[in-house]
Amino acid sequence: MSFEPEPGVSSRHIEHLRDNLDRIVLGDREIFLVGTAHVSESSAELVEAVIREQRPDTVAVELCASRHESLKDPDRWKNTDIVSVIRSGKAYVLLAQLLLVGFQKKLGSKLNVKPGAEMMRAMAVADEIGAKTELVDRDVKITLKRSWGSLNPWTMAQLLVTLLGGLFGHESVSEAEIERLKSSDALEEALREFGEVLPTVRTALIDERDQYLAAKIANAPGKRIVAVVGAGHVPGICRIIGTPIDIARLETLPKRGWIGLLFSWGLPVLIGGLILWALFSSGVGASAELLSSWALVVALFGAFGAMIALAHPLTILAAFFAAPLTPFNPIIKAGRVAALTEALLRKPRVADFEMIADDISTYRGIFRNRICRILLVLVSTTLLNWAGIFWGTKLIASSLVSQP
Repeated sequence: MSFEPEPGVSSRHIEHLRDNLDRIVLGDREIFLVGTAHVSESSAELVEAVIREQRPDTVAVELCASRHESLKDPDRWKNTDIVSVIRSGKAYVLLAQLLLVGFQKKLGSKLNVKPGAEMMRAMAVADEIGAKTELVDRDVKITLKRSWGSLNPWTMAQLLVTLLGGLFGHESVSEAEIERLKSSDALEEALREFGEVLPTVRTALIDERDQYLAAKIANAPGKRIVAVVGAGHVPGICRIIGTPIDIARLETLPKRGWIGLLFSWGLPVLIGGLILWALFSSGVGASAELLSSWALVVALFGAFGAMIALAHPLTILAAFFAAPLTPFNPIIKAGRVAALTEALLRKPRVADFEMIADDISTYRGIFRNRICRILLVLVSTTLLNWAGIFWGTKLIASSLVSQP
């Protein structure tokens, strides 16, 4: 494998010291890369041992500022303004964060380990020995937005099914299984399979973060650095650390893709074209009837989406009236209208924020927790709304084609 060093880096050497620990030499600097499982007590113990042994100038941890704050302050959800989150279009990012938090907490509870314990242990020991701490991961919101931005409806559904399947699965997870996954080869194989199914998601969640972590670790201050990262990132970091990496590109939010443009402009044009076709071929009465039929189908689908989430009756009514407007108005989206209505009618309580990480991992908890319910209303109404739009449009097209 060829290596193109960064300017000022004369050489690179990687030495495998022991399980889950590698030593990387970049010029006159040493980096001790510790690969961890984020819910493993053994990982926390390994991290502490390496930091105490090496007494580095800097300890770099796989955290961004927001994840660091969430570990320090688990009650930060209490300050979430769910209405503002929905209005700003960030509800899907919040949902993805909650699904990941819930899944990780589920694993942690089985092993009696708090998720992120090894990161907090690393920072505590670094403070004790007087080492500087660096947060070297990309902001989780940017990562999630770049992930969502790369999805089409089919891959988005696949991702949600994968996350929900892992969240609600009942398989027992042992300490031995977690430690097995810390093997770079085993985890790399798992990531490879994941990448084959959802390559665009892998790019944002794994490959880009490998680059980001490698660049940040390589640029961390000091001659001796201990870097604590998830074991799945170790092969990628070792492969590219020291090479030129464009950090600014990795921090840029994605532009709207062609799928989004198609939904924004293509569908209204298609529906309008079909109505005009009916107008010229069959007259005003027939076109008005087709448009009314289309609107009714879409409205019923949208209302059913809110209904299956056990939304408030007024929320179901709001979804009914907003659904037919979704293709024609960038502001009035049935899922967003329904979620906002539900949030105003059933305002989240303090207990909902306190229990959200636990409730998101059970079916009963999702329907009991008002924040989870609001997000469920958003997702189910949105999905059924678009299903209704496509179904209604298909009915119009079929009706016009079958005309003599």
